[in-house]
Amino acid sequence: MSALAHAVSVIRPQPAQEAFLSSPADIAIYGGAAGGGKTYALLMEPARHVHRPGFAPVIFRRTSPQVRNEGGLWDTSAAIYPQLGATPREHTLEWVWPSGATVRFAHLQHDSTRFEYQGAQLPFVGFDELSHFSETVFWYLWSRMRSVSGVRPYLRATTNPEPDSWLRQFLAWWIDDATGLPIPERSGRLRWFIRDGDDIAWADRREDLARPEDANSVTFVAATIEDNPILLDADPDYLKKLRALPRVEREQLLYGNWNVRPTAGAYFKRDFWEWADSFPGDCRALRFWDLAATEPKAGRDPDWTAGAKVGIRDGRVFLEVERFRASPHDVERRIRSIAETDGRALPIWLEQEPGSAGKALASHYKRNVLPGFTVRAKPTTGSKIADVGPLSSQAEAGNVVLVRGPWAEAFVREAEAFPEGAHDDQVDAAAKGYGVLATAKVWGVA
Repeated sequence: MSALAHAVSVIRPQPAQEAFLSSPADIAIYGGAAGGGKTYALLMEPARHVHRPGFAPVIFRRTSPQVRNEGGLWDTSAAIYPQLGATPREHTLEWVWPSGATVRFAHLQHDSTRFEYQGAQLPFVGFDELSHFSETVFWYLWSRMRSVSGVRPYLRATTNPEPDSWLRQFLAWWIDDATGLPIPERSGRLRWFIRDGDDIAWADRREDLARPEDANSVTFVAATIEDNPILLDADPDYLKKLRALPRVEREQLLYGNWNVRPTAGAYFKRDFWEWADSFPGDCRALRFWDLAATEPKAGRDPDWTAGAKVGIRDGRVFLEVERFRASPHDVERRIRSIAETDGRALPIWLEQEPGSAGKALASHYKRNVLPGFTVRAKPTTGSKIADVGPLSSQAEAGNVVLVRGPWAEAFVREAEAFPEGAHDDQVDAAAKGYGVLATAKVWGVA
């Protein structure tokens, strides 16, 4: 009988993941920065029980797209669970083992959705990116945990830093209050708590609490990309990408800082900008409009209509902005006039607000205001901080060039004040324009 060579995949946690996976805590929270292998570790945890009939845990993300996104829960689980004998049921986002055990993924976008689990018996609950969930959802799911599968109920979660999350206070003992960074010698150490209503009593030892029989244990295991050498070997550029983030995101995602938050001057400083006398004619460019249609009146400070002309040449970003306040009719007239000056070769992009009204307005501009021009609409993301990040990174690196003119000083002041300033219309238009321009296949987007 001939010998057959079988390829064997070894799934082994890295040290920080092992600390998380080996913790005896009732609640263990892992991460605090990007690239620490958080999702992979979370998916490995329930695999230890899949030989048990009736074991049916649920792992949550905030929204359904986050579950299905490339590199998300479902995508990552497909690289692990089939090797452990599981069969997928993609329509229910569920893995099934021969024992009858399952692991299911679900979303909890709205707090009211928690009541769908009112009668659930959950031996294991996982939260991927716990800071995205409310405290109400967390404690409600914790109360639903019980088991008939022989597994003592327990909870595991991953997170990135979020200074304004309820989780910042919950993990305060593990975080240096002055620096916002995890305290290395406390990583993985257990503490005990009793929760009465909204109040939590903490102790280092279970027996030090008033009702030790009601106490549960919790720990936080800190990890950064440095704890994930496999990722660094597979994608050496990932560390460079984290270092290139704007300061706030760089502190949070590279170093795990729980204190840093968006403030004035965090994204743009006056000395970031380079200057030029004119906009280059030989660059890839577009104009992006952030629309407003409110006339200025006494005692009011309405938004501005801002149109950013953005170009890229030799790795440098060129920028100049038109902005004005006017009635809806005059806004349309001014945008048409500026388009004629720019020329029909320059593509025009509009921000499209959610819903049918946003679609109707974009259609109106294409058909009635700017016929004959190349006009496209970009649905709003809802996160101005996320939109601004790429432009901020380029500005900090000295790659953004402002064209000298009367418009520039107002833009520089607005950018310096972002995100706390009274207005962000110019910054919003510039950031979104750059985001579209820097994205591959932008001209194929309808």
